[in-house]
Order: sequence, then C-alpha cells, then structure tokens
Amino acid sequence: MRENAQVASDYKGDYQELVDEISELLGAPATLENRDFELIAFGAYDSEDELDASALDPVRTRSILTRRSTAAVRAWFEGFGITRATGPVRIPPTPEAGVHRGRVCLPVRHRSVVYGYVWLLDGDPGPSDAQLSAAMEVTGRIGALLADEAQHGADLTRELRAVLTAERDWQRDMAVAELRAALGVRAEGPHTVVCVAPWPSADPDDAPSLRTLPGAEALCTVPPGTGHSAPRSLALLVRLRSADALGPALSGAARLLERAGTAHRPAAAGLAAPRTGIAELGTAWQEASAAARAARAEPRLGPVAQWAEIGPYRLLTALPAHSAHDPAVRSLLDPAHRELARTAETYLDCAGQAGRAAAELGVHRQTLYYRLSRVEQLTGLDLDDGEDRLLLHMALKGVRLT
Repeated sequence: MRENAQVASDYKGDYQELVDEISELLGAPATLENRDFELIAFGAYDSEDELDASALDPVRTRSILTRRSTAAVRAWFEGFGITRATGPVRIPPTPEAGVHRGRVCLPVRHRSVVYGYVWLLDGDPGPSDAQLSAAMEVTGRIGALLADEAQHGADLTRELRAVLTAERDWQRDMAVAELRAALGVRAEGPHTVVCVAPWPSADPDDAPSLRTLPGAEALCTVPPGTGHSAPRSLALLVRLRSADALGPALSGAARLLERAGTAHRPAAAGLAAPRTGIAELGTAWQEASAAARAARAEPRLGPVAQWAEIGPYRLLTALPAHSAHDPAVRSLLDPAHRELARTAETYLDCAGQAGRAAAELGVHRQTLYYRLSRVEQLTGLDLDDGEDRLLLHMALKGVRLT
C-alpha cells in the first residue's frame, strides 16, 4: 500500500496515464468511468473527427461535463451485459436514447470483479481485434488500481465508523489513532463532518464515490440510534482549506442529498463546526447529526443546516426524545388544536410581540388574543410568566424532532 498522504493524487495520475495509453493504442479518445458511471479520466487524442462537435452526443457530453451519467443511461448500457462481460462489448447507436454514435465498452475487472468501464466511440471500421486486445491488457492494470483504491476506501470506512460508533472513550481514542494513521498528514488539517439522514441503504457503495465529493476523506453509514441521530445516517469526513471555507462540505452534502431522499421520507443534511485535526470527531458527529435532525424538523433550516445556525435545536437535540411530551402541552398537541399550537409557536417566535405575530399569522390582533387565551386554558400555563413561556416554547420546538 502506498503512503496514505499520496494516495488520492497518485491514483488520479495513474488513471490518466493509462487512459492516455489506451487512447494512443486505439487511435481514439477513451473515457474511464467507475462502475457507478462516474467519470474518472478522459483521454485526449488529436483527431479532427473526434474533435468534431457532432462526435459528442448528449450522453457523452453530459458524462464529460457533469462527470456522471443518469440512472436511466446506466440502466440502458448495462442492458447490453457489460457488467458480466470479460471482453469488449459493441453497443449500436440509438438516437432516441441520446446515443448518436456507437460505443465500444471495455470492462475493467480485477479478480472477476468489475470495477469500471473504458468507453470509446465506435467508428468505421473502428479499432481492430488486435488493438482491442492490447487495450484490454491495459484495463487489467486499471482494474488492479481501482481494486487497490476500493480497499483503501473500505479501510477508511471501517475506521471512520469505529470512531463514530465507539461506546467508550478509550475505544474512540484507539479508533481515532487508527484513522489518523490511515489519513497520514491530511489528518492534521481543518475538517468538518457531514451527516445525511435518513440514508436509505446500509451499503456505503450506494453513495457517490469519494472522488466526486470535493475534499472527501472518508464516508460510512451509521446504524440507527447512534449518537443523537435516530434513523440510519451517512457520515462524511471532509477536509477543508480553512475553517471558514465550507464550500466542499456544502457541495458534498448537496450531492449526497441527491441520492438520499424520497418523496415519502425526505432527507436533510447537517454540518458540524469545523475543527483542526480529527481528535474531536465524536463531538463533531453529534453536532452534524443534531443539525440534520434540526433541518428535518424545521424546513427553514434545511435542506443543509450548520450546527452554528440551528439556534435552540443545539440544546433540544441533546435531550431525550420523550422530553418534548410535557404533560402541560399534551392537550395542545392534539391534532384538533393544530392551529392553536401554530399560533402559540409563532407568538413565541416573535418574542411575544402581538403585532408581529398577528401579521405573521395573517389574523386580526383580537383573534390572536382569543387563541392565546385558549392556549392558556388548555395548558394551564400563564403566557405572561417567562418560565411558562419557555416551557411551552421548548415543548413546541422539541415535538418537531420526534
């Protein structure tokens, strides 16, 4: 295994050199994608025909520009048996699918496992059998590199999960030491943690590859109930240029959310406060998962919420889930009183300013006063008493987290 600090950059350079070698062998530009159809390298080749804009059909253009293909495109190509093939596969042009020119797919395998694909546009007459045979030898070297990289990623996944799920301080300390050793000097810079919840799969392979997530160091799925995050979550460790440059974490969170949510169970993401080094990863994970819970509970905070900006949810997410169901507010939380609960929460959000609350709710001030009197009757709380108002406000916010 090569030095960890050099892994990412070394792999990238190796892939590019090998794809360029295939391009030279075949006399045409080749592209390398992983098995999730995410672009790894694109081989340039000096050919007037290939530089013609007509050569770049919509599917090829999207792959190069966005560095990935759609699920529909992936399913269409896989329908030609490329996941099982051990040699070149020719795919005919299909304009209705956005494939204006035929393709030759060279499966990239290592020890019978497919790790990716090398693609080139087919021509007339196209590459010879001898050329394709020589190119397949190069794909074998690419497969070995991809397998090595996958193993390195699996190691980081295991070590990050061990840090986040450790039950005792000494276990976490040992796990952090292992992760620090795996990351090398990169472990000492500024980092943050991203939590995406809920995550639909326990398999981290269902997430985008790390190379498509800027600054990503490691990711893992975290079982339900770990830390303060109830559903299964995905954790992403992100390296930052500086503590105030959160761009990589924000873009990584947005990218993961594309894979996470469904219409019936939308997902949200949370970011921990940046830290230098990885010694406090356990605390950072609690912050990130708390921010994700807050974003799911309060739409205005999401879909990506930062720990520093979730206000009272910093405290509320640390409380046991049942604590929001205080007996005083039980009647108010009945579905029949939903509008009264919304009125009370808006009034308290507006710091008890009746004019602001009435405007926010779109009602007359007298209507507001009537509703607030009903809230007092149902709860037995006095809205002129600061402690009663605090209890009601916390309960109304806390119930969103359940």
